[in-house]
Amino acid sequence: MTDVETGLFGPHWFDRSGLDEWLVGLNNKSFRSHVQACCRRRLDQPTNGDLRQWVQALSELPGPESGELELKDGRVVVDGTCDDREQVRECLMKFHPWRKGPFEFFGWPIETEWRSDWKWNRMADAVSWHGKTVLDVGGGNGYFGWRMLEAGAAIVLGIDPILRFVIQFEVMRRYATREQRHYVVPMLDSDLPAKLEAFDVVLSAGVLYHRTSPIDHLRSLCESLRVGGTLLLETLIVQDDTTEVLIPEDRYAQMRNVWFIPSVDMLCRWLRRTGFDAIEVIDVTPTTVDEQRSTEWMTFQSLKDFLNPNDPTRTIEGYPAPVRAILKAKRKPR
Repeated sequence: MTDVETGLFGPHWFDRSGLDEWLVGLNNKSFRSHVQACCRRRLDQPTNGDLRQWVQALSELPGPESGELELKDGRVVVDGTCDDREQVRECLMKFHPWRKGPFEFFGWPIETEWRSDWKWNRMADAVSWHGKTVLDVGGGNGYFGWRMLEAGAAIVLGIDPILRFVIQFEVMRRYATREQRHYVVPMLDSDLPAKLEAFDVVLSAGVLYHRTSPIDHLRSLCESLRVGGTLLLETLIVQDDTTEVLIPEDRYAQMRNVWFIPSVDMLCRWLRRTGFDAIEVIDVTPTTVDEQRSTEWMTFQSLKDFLNPNDPTRTIEGYPAPVRAILKAKRKPR
């Protein structure tokens, strides 16, 4: 790693962000070392050329003293003043595409691909967040983590292997002037150690169907929870009465990395087999082109391009159009 990467994500960053202090407080030295090793490994990738550019863009944004992070009507906002708003926008565009949000930065609304605030509204009341320690698996740029803190969570650790999203989180976090125990580190769910048992709540949103082994994913989530802890699982489902699990032949809605889309009944069975009980279906909602769409902050193709133009109830491959469910479950007692 170069000095730039080490300065942002190495041991000094862990100390400065408060993450190291929290990991020490878990009384789990192996997890602390494990997280640090995973971060270093993820940073030692060919994408480091991009990372240097992103870190440079981060340094070109107004200093932390120029603004303050807050939440307004579901939007994560950095409010303040700057001399050159156009330069700010140009810097922010260097982190394109922005997937989860919405955000606002020195007066610039960042309209992300997903209206993640809609998804949050569906699951916000499913859990009592106050004082909870939360693991946000596949947390992206940390949008849900900010909402959890607003709802009273004590600590949120987000994990996501995509460095672009980790840097987007850093863009916002540098303006969190009040103590905010919210972190996003470059890790996969498969990096989580067995029998971690460190969290009160685990959120897995938009991850399960990307896993070649959904059972292993659910087991990992279960072992990350304390006994009696709560899982919130958000994922694609299939509502065809004749299909218990949809396995796409190749792509699903143009995504190559979709492996298993279960019915709700099958998903509940998977949860029971992997150590959960007290399973509740919180929400089932079809995804619309208003909730997932292309914007000037995510200019690539999005949902409308992946649906059959003559029958929007089907994908262009002929599968049922996306429907997403949110389930809540408890880790069983030993």
